[in-house]
Amino acid sequence: MTAVAAAAPAQSSRPLEGIACVLGGAWCFVGQDLLIKDLLGAQPLWMLIFVRACISILVLAPLIVWLGGNHRIYTKLWPIHLLRAFLLTAGFAMFYAAFPFMPLAEVSTIFFSAPLFIGILAALFLGERMGIHRIVALMVGFAGVMLAMAPGQESFQWVALLPLFCALSYAASMILTRRVGDGESSLTMGLWTIGGSGVMIWPLGWLVNALVPMGPEFHHLRLEFIVPDVAQMADLALLGVVGMTGYILLSRAYQVANASLIAPFDYAYLPFAATAAWFFWGEVPSLNTLAGMTMIIGAGLYIGYRELRAPERAVSPAPVGETVIATGVPAVTEDTENLQAGPP
Repeated sequence: MTAVAAAAPAQSSRPLEGIACVLGGAWCFVGQDLLIKDLLGAQPLWMLIFVRACISILVLAPLIVWLGGNHRIYTKLWPIHLLRAFLLTAGFAMFYAAFPFMPLAEVSTIFFSAPLFIGILAALFLGERMGIHRIVALMVGFAGVMLAMAPGQESFQWVALLPLFCALSYAASMILTRRVGDGESSLTMGLWTIGGSGVMIWPLGWLVNALVPMGPEFHHLRLEFIVPDVAQMADLALLGVVGMTGYILLSRAYQVANASLIAPFDYAYLPFAATAAWFFWGEVPSLNTLAGMTMIIGAGLYIGYRELRAPERAVSPAPVGETVIATGVPAVTEDTENLQAGPP
């Protein structure tokens, strides 16, 4: 991993379109997570991720061929895409594995430590500067994560570490995304990332079943291929479409608007998810979760506010450290251009 060598020229920004896309994407991901949580009783986790990947491939591959241009199936950056796919597949497998044990709002709140990890990894591997304001905001955000997890209290569960590990793997994938920059279209990135998860999820499921004793509490992690009935098939198809739509909307948001402006709106997922979980299942977030959620959102909004105020951000893309739940950032590095060009 090398530091950013050069930034892309400033791009025109369409903030209203970007905000609308990120809010629409947040609702799509809430719907996806609701469907997964509801289907986990009847279908194993590996099956849900596999079906979502298959549906995405069936839609994205013909669309890429039809559109052409910058949209392509084969890319010279395929090793980076496969590594991203592995990180996201393993990470979100852990995220969804926690669903039967924890309320959706709590799992989501812990996962939103991802932007905090992104900020730290960006400073370590991309050489991005961290001022005192960002450091304090990151400390407040991590305090919110610890408050939501409640370590040392009777309410603490070891499974709370799963969404935390997911956040870390997600953050690492976003650092890799900086290597890709805007050299790839969001459709190409989506095909390799989501499609790759479909290939990797079964070996990952086999490994988990080989290492972890599958007691009744881990029924949703059993390695089985269950033929769905008609109703389940409709839900699985809806799962694939909704998840893919959310991915594309979120990618689009970060392509048309400055990341520092868009990133704070990613936090809309948290109140959306908490409201939906209360409406459908009567889940009421604990005070610890609500307090931690408030601290995490506050820290993220403050960092975004500071980035918007910085004059140099007005003419250059935002650093990846400010990209919260983004699948691509509007920046190109010299390394990416060299990879795209291939050997001399």
